[in-house]
Amino acid sequence: GGDLKPFTPEKAKELVMALQQPAVFCNMAGDWPALHWNVEYLSAVLDGKTIQFRLGLKTVDLVPQFETRCSYVKATLKEFLAWSCGQPSCLSGPFSCYEYSKYWAYADYKYIARIFEDKPEIFQDIRWSDFGFPGRSGKESTLWIGSEGANTPCHLDSYGCNLVLQVQGRKRWHLFPPGDTSFLYPTRIPYEESSVFSKVNVANPDLKCFPEFRNTTAHVVTLSPGQVLLVPRHWWHYVESIDPVTVSVNSWIELDADHKARVEEAITRTLVCAIKSAEDPSDGDLWLNPTEAEATSHEINLQYLNKAVSAYFKCQKASVSDQACSSSTGAEQKAGTSCKRRRREVGCEPEGCRLLPHELGFSTFKAEELQKIPFGPDLIPVLPQSQETSSMGAAVVESDSRDLLQENKGGHVGKLHCTGKQLVTSDDCETPAHQMHSDSSPNASHAALSTNDLLDCLVNPHVINLVAQLLLERTRV
Repeated sequence: GGDLKPFTPEKAKELVMALQQPAVFCNMAGDWPALHWNVEYLSAVLDGKTIQFRLGLKTVDLVPQFETRCSYVKATLKEFLAWSCGQPSCLSGPFSCYEYSKYWAYADYKYIARIFEDKPEIFQDIRWSDFGFPGRSGKESTLWIGSEGANTPCHLDSYGCNLVLQVQGRKRWHLFPPGDTSFLYPTRIPYEESSVFSKVNVANPDLKCFPEFRNTTAHVVTLSPGQVLLVPRHWWHYVESIDPVTVSVNSWIELDADHKARVEEAITRTLVCAIKSAEDPSDGDLWLNPTEAEATSHEINLQYLNKAVSAYFKCQKASVSDQACSSSTGAEQKAGTSCKRRRREVGCEPEGCRLLPHELGFSTFKAEELQKIPFGPDLIPVLPQSQETSSMGAAVVESDSRDLLQENKGGHVGKLHCTGKQLVTSDDCETPAHQMHSDSSPNASHAALSTNDLLDCLVNPHVINLVAQLLLERTRV
């Protein structure tokens, strides 16, 4: 029964909205049917349906393995399972070109609503209502299935905060606070609507190229089946599968601040598309992430910007008059919830705002109030890695880590403020030397600046934030 859970849905939601550092909820999802979603089970449910896998090399390079540099294959879960177990039957079939010892495979960002459209009963296996989000089920969630080594490059999500349920196997999360943004060398290439990528491969950082990375504060946690991780808004994360097969399910929770973020994202899209489409396409620069369908036209991008701006003001008015700003029904409101990526699909326009009046101002918790958060065996904070453990092998957080918890009571949230350090490096290591102009300045030790160098500075999160502010001020009539 629900009464055995450590937190009521109301309390859990309050914690999700208040937490300013990542934390692991234990004993909250033990009775969710989704905990039985191992790959064998999902394979039976999908019954021969193929899904797309992203394949990457296990060798650790100094540059991140962005999605534009991966291979893609369509395969059934049965074929994936056979391959990930090293079965010889894989000498033919979709994975035949990819030796298991050298490659990992990841079926990531799979919208459950799409994958199981003919099996709607399965949506009820996921019960985010236990965390205080009653309308939310598998329909508003995303599925991730990976083999050992599968990973997503370090990035932050522009919208919402993130709840992640681990179902099968373990995944190691490396998290960095929003204040570390400039030390992570943010970039919008590859461009994807709601993700800001880091140029640093945090699993093997190139400190010559990215010296400021030394100033980051990694928070590392290994998530085990049954645990639910909260990734607060704008926390950077690099995630890797550390077992032969992993399954997890997540949902992005919309926040009040998303309205401004949508304006920032619309400005970014307009700039990136305008500048990249002015370039000679024969350069073959893979700047658009495979998750983005197409480079949208300037007209469409401006329309999108105007929509985002009016939605922002619509919600501001509403929150002032303390009303929920969308008159639409709960069902309509849900339309845009699972679109963290691909925000631009029909039904994902930033129309109504989904905020209840009492949620406003949740994120402005003061330090004293944060002390009241009931950390313990049921809610384990993900702490900054101490200098001694800062090798990538991090301590596993188990559900019963009471002792670990007591020692670390004083653990602090890492750097809260950005120290106005240099935001972008002038010489990006990726610029090949042959692009240097022979007639450039006498001490031409720097490669010629590329379009991407210019873009990294133009659409740097700090710059876009300022542009959005200026834009909103001139609209605030």
